Amino acid sequence: MGNESDTLEQLLYEKRTFPPPQGFVKKSRIKKNDLEVLYEKANQNLESFWEELAHEKLVWTTPFTKTLSWDPPFAQWFLGGKLNASAQCLDQHLNSSRKNKLALVWEGEPTHPNGNPIERKTYTYEELHKEVVRFSNGLKKLGLKSGDRVAIYMPLIPEAIVAMLACARLGATHSVVFGGFSAEALRDRIQDAKARFLITATGSYRRGKEIPLKANVDLAVLQTPTIEKVIVVDRHKIQAPFNCALDVWYHEILEPFTEEAPESFDSEHPLFILYTSGTTGKPKGIVHSTAGFLLWARLTCEWVFDLNDQDLHWCTADIGWVTGHTYVVYGPLACGATIFLYEGAPDYPSFHRFWKIIEREKVTVFYTAPTAIRSFMRQGESYPLECDLSSLRLLGTVGEPINPEAWMWYHKVIGKERCPIVDTWWQTETGGIMISPVPSVTTTKPGSATQPLPGVFAKVVDDHGKPVPLGHGGKLVLTRPWPAQLRTIYGDNDRYKKQYWSEVCGPGGFEKEPYYFTGDTAHCDQDGGFWIMGRSDDVIKVAGHRLGSMEIESALVSNPFVAEAAVVAKPDDIKGSAVCAFVTLKKNTPNQLLSHSELSQILKQHVTKEIGSLARPEEIRFTDALPKTRSGKIMRRLLRDIACGKATLGDTSTLEDLSVLSTLRDYQDEG
Repeated sequence: MGNESDTLEQLLYEKRTFPPPQGFVKKSRIKKNDLEVLYEKANQNLESFWEELAHEKLVWTTPFTKTLSWDPPFAQWFLGGKLNASAQCLDQHLNSSRKNKLALVWEGEPTHPNGNPIERKTYTYEELHKEVVRFSNGLKKLGLKSGDRVAIYMPLIPEAIVAMLACARLGATHSVVFGGFSAEALRDRIQDAKARFLITATGSYRRGKEIPLKANVDLAVLQTPTIEKVIVVDRHKIQAPFNCALDVWYHEILEPFTEEAPESFDSEHPLFILYTSGTTGKPKGIVHSTAGFLLWARLTCEWVFDLNDQDLHWCTADIGWVTGHTYVVYGPLACGATIFLYEGAPDYPSFHRFWKIIEREKVTVFYTAPTAIRSFMRQGESYPLECDLSSLRLLGTVGEPINPEAWMWYHKVIGKERCPIVDTWWQTETGGIMISPVPSVTTTKPGSATQPLPGVFAKVVDDHGKPVPLGHGGKLVLTRPWPAQLRTIYGDNDRYKKQYWSEVCGPGGFEKEPYYFTGDTAHCDQDGGFWIMGRSDDVIKVAGHRLGSMEIESALVSNPFVAEAAVVAKPDDIKGSAVCAFVTLKKNTPNQLLSHSELSQILKQHVTKEIGSLARPEEIRFTDALPKTRSGKIMRRLLRDIACGKATLGDTSTLEDLSVLSTLRDYQDEG
């Protein structure tokens, strides 16, 4: 790889640094000396480092006897130990002053004319604990048991968090499916996980519209024979069909509260499966364990967000993504913080919404995506400037690298130049934040994720596993196991090994130096700071969410008008990347009677139906042929150049028909 980092923008901002604000440093829980001790312990003896933290931060009913069993690429952590994830988040707080402290504040999207929410609920730790126990008792009465899988297809409402924690309490592995996904996407994930139960709601609200979740569920369960019961949260005003043979109401299965201690489960018990897109088109079921995930979720909340009892923590992610698992639910609750949950869109009924929430609720820690920040920038400074954001003390970004301009706007307009910004790098597979500033210690640079956290060992290497020179792009790898790492791809150990551990290894070979390949490219600056450059495969990141190009292509080709499709990413000022599709049409079909503009809209709607609105192409280009090698492989590299409006770079000698490129470049978008 060449030097991908030498852009004027990055060279400018690498020289611009921001020390931690002194007011923040004085009040933070992590001091410079504390961090140095953590790094030193991890470097000297990694297993001892994790052993000490696991004893300190987790509540064990049976202590573990061995810290790590490492048979690359399979890891087991804290062997012999037993605990309960739900108790870690709730029960441990009930014998302290946190019992009557707010655990959850929720706000729905609909508002009164004065802008205040129509729906708002709060739960103390004691109240949330009771709700989780009552629902878990109901699930148990229906027959749910440890080891079962449960699909959760919910809006951002308190019952969604209750459902996750109730499953964890019973030892049932939950698989949360983003509520914006289609019936087909839900079906595929249920089929792969072989889920017994499905928990949903009659619907949700988005930009003033009712989203019929239950209707999608009814379509999905027609082809998911493993589903025995569908538990439905009644949103009252949102009507939905009810199947008496399969459906049960959430409120009707709530059992009386009991004080019984929950069952404990093995440290390696699978806590959840979360599906993420892959380059082969089939979503991957990422499996996370209980103890290792919980430990890292809590530690990173303490180290990166400096969470304490006084904080109101708002992570804007949906629970359908890993960010929602780690930093909406498990991490903050394990720390005893108060979490804020908002169901709706950031711009409804106006672009004041997020800032009004921060002003009204006194949010202290705000964690959102660069896509959202760029969208706020486009609207101008007037909306946030009209609101009192003085309660904020820390800002975070997640999901994709943040461009320096957005970082500076976030720093000046939202943080008023007094809030540290933690630009975090991590993945569904890593379970939690891996590279990030520690806000009380790290000097930050706009656009840089800075340095790996204690216990995380990362390198930027070439194709042979050798470190690349500073400033040069290479493959981002993790060289040592960590407790929160994914354990496998559900039902497919071979794919797990091939996907993450076969791309590159250290000089000692796989047996001695196995490297986890993140799929991202990066470079390091002169200070050892990591700059994440983007994906090295064909996974497209739209608004911080990973979408498989093959998955979108498969959806397009399933339309009767389409013969072939190729999907690539192109830059987008708001989303970071947008989906651009190149499509060839079948001959002798009714599509000849339609304009390209009409066809474009039909295909965009088709992809939305098959996968969800996130996968909807921003642009569809129609062509008579796609650029292919003589062996028939589509040259997506060339399509990316064309989508981005760049000159075709690199070797085109293997291209079967060079004239195809000129026809693609002559295309005028009618969609």
